[in-house]
Amino acid sequence: MKSKSIAIPLGDELVEASFQERLNRFLLSCQLKENGQNVKVHMADPGRLEELLRPGRPIWLKPAERNGRKTDWSAVLVRSPADDSYVSIDSTLPNRLIRNALMENALEEYKGWHLSRPEFSWGKSRFDFLLHNENEERMILEIKSVTLVEEGVGLFPDAVTARGTRHVEELAHIAGQKGWRAGVLFVVQRRDATSIRAARSIDAKFARALGSAQKEGVQVNGRRCIISLQEVRLGEMVPVNVG
Repeated sequence: MKSKSIAIPLGDELVEASFQERLNRFLLSCQLKENGQNVKVHMADPGRLEELLRPGRPIWLKPAERNGRKTDWSAVLVRSPADDSYVSIDSTLPNRLIRNALMENALEEYKGWHLSRPEFSWGKSRFDFLLHNENEERMILEIKSVTLVEEGVGLFPDAVTARGTRHVEELAHIAGQKGWRAGVLFVVQRRDATSIRAARSIDAKFARALGSAQKEGVQVNGRRCIISLQEVRLGEMVPVNVG
């Protein structure tokens, strides 16, 4: 199955700035390169991102899409600390990218599965996608955004995630139900990862839960992205080590 090219355009409104300070989980202080103005910037990724958000490092912003927001800018990209490539810091982007790929049947790892709808609740959790196949089976698919890469290995999570642990525990339960499947797809929002691994040193509980979930039949896959100032494109599959 030849993969189709799936991309999210970033438009032509990106503005370069330099990162100054993280004010809270969702708010940055940045300085616009063009005029030196200090602005407050919304960031959709609540992860730590400590290796990416360093004072003075280039960051690319876009104007806010709706009126009435507290900030006029949103954070989009930063430079990779490893090279001159880009890293997406919009944690909502992988879901949009994978939704487009599912609609185009462009994911070879989910061949035969079709998108029923985004967002599906089970128990106490809301998952990203509900899929179906011709055998009337259903699959719940959860997407996890990865931005932390060390020596070519994408690591998730970059901070303790009780929510992520709960998700994989419930997916393990779902995988054991008749007519149901479950999956986790890690999407690395940068190009320099050749594999993905559960970050046991950061959150051992999540790593154990993921390993147990895979043993219970949860399908675990990974993808990386190719990123430019023009678009974020879904790249090839990369292996996931849950051990």
